[in-house]
Amino acid sequence: MTDLERLAAWLPTVGLALAPGAVLQPLGGGIANRNEGIELATGRAVLRRPPPGLLAAGASDMAREARVLAALAPAFPLAPRLIAYCDDDAVLGTKFQLLEWRDGIAIGGTLPDAVGDGRALVDTSLTAMAALHALDPAAMGLGDLGKPEGFFARQLKGWTARAQAVWPDDLPADAAALIAALGRSVPPDDDAVLLHMDLKPDNLLVDPVTLRPRAMIDWDMATRGPRRFDLAILLSYWIEPGDPAAVQLLQAVPSLTPGWPRRAEVVARYQMISGHDVGDLVWPLALARLRLAVAWMQLYRKWQRGEMTGTRYQGFEPLALAILAHACDQFRKGAP
Repeated sequence: MTDLERLAAWLPTVGLALAPGAVLQPLGGGIANRNEGIELATGRAVLRRPPPGLLAAGASDMAREARVLAALAPAFPLAPRLIAYCDDDAVLGTKFQLLEWRDGIAIGGTLPDAVGDGRALVDTSLTAMAALHALDPAAMGLGDLGKPEGFFARQLKGWTARAQAVWPDDLPADAAALIAALGRSVPPDDDAVLLHMDLKPDNLLVDPVTLRPRAMIDWDMATRGPRRFDLAILLSYWIEPGDPAAVQLLQAVPSLTPGWPRRAEVVARYQMISGHDVGDLVWPLALARLRLAVAWMQLYRKWQRGEMTGTRYQGFEPLALAILAHACDQFRKGAP
C-alpha cells in the first residue's frame, strides 16, 4: 500500500476522510521534517511527520508538537489547529500529525521581489516571539512542559552528547574548545517562558505583500525556559556582512539584505517590543551556534547514509565547521 492508501484507511478511525482525488503534495522550504498538503473531506490540511531514517535524540518530536498545538491554538492565534495525531508507527512508519492549513509564504535567506527591503519581516518575527513569551504556560495546561530548572546546563549537556554522536571518532578542535569554555561559565536560570526553540522568519507563514503573520509553524522542540535562548537561536542564524565568508553561506535568514539590522539592533528591538531586558547574550548565543552546527551535521550524516536526497546537504559539513569557528571567535571576544 502507498502512504496515501494507508492514510485513507486510518482516517475513519478519527472521524475523517480524504476528499475525492486527494494526493499528497510535498511542501517546500523545510530541511528536515516532511510536510505535505492533503485535501480532506473537511478541507485542506498538512500532513507532518519526521524525516526518514535514524533520528537524533529529541529530534522531530511529533508527540510534543501535537500536545503544544492542542494547548496553544485556542489562545494563541498564530498556532495552527491540531486536527489529528497518530502515535501508531504501523500506519505510516512513524508518528504523524494532521494540522490546519494556513495560507502564507515562508521567507528564508532570500527576500521575494514583491516585499521590497522586507524590513517589516524583522518586526513581524520579533513581535510574534514576544507574544509567545508573554503567554502563561500554566494557564494553557503547559505548566509542566520541559524542565526549566538548570536549563542552560542541561542544554549544554544534551548538545555535547549530540556533538559526540555526529563526530564519533573525535570532536573538532573548535567544538571541544567551545564546549569546555561554555562548561566553565554556565549562567544561572532565568524566569521560564514558552519557547519555540527555532523561531526564525521561515518558521512564520506571512502575507506575501504585507508580511503580517498568519501562522507560526515547526513546534517539535517547544519547551519552557529563558526567553533569551529563543532570541539567541534567532541570532545564531543572523549573519552580518562583517562575519566570515564561510558562515555567510548559511543563508537561513535574509539578514545580509542591505539595510537590515545587525544583531545588536535585533536585541534592542526585541527588548523594546517585549518590555523585557534579556541581559547578556554572549553565552546563550555561543550555545545556540553550537546547537546549529550540530544540527547541520546531523542532517549531513543523514545525507551521507542516503536518508536525505538532493545536493543541498552536501555543503553542510564545512558550514558546520565554519559556524563552530565563528562561535569560538565571538565567544573569546565576548561579542554576540
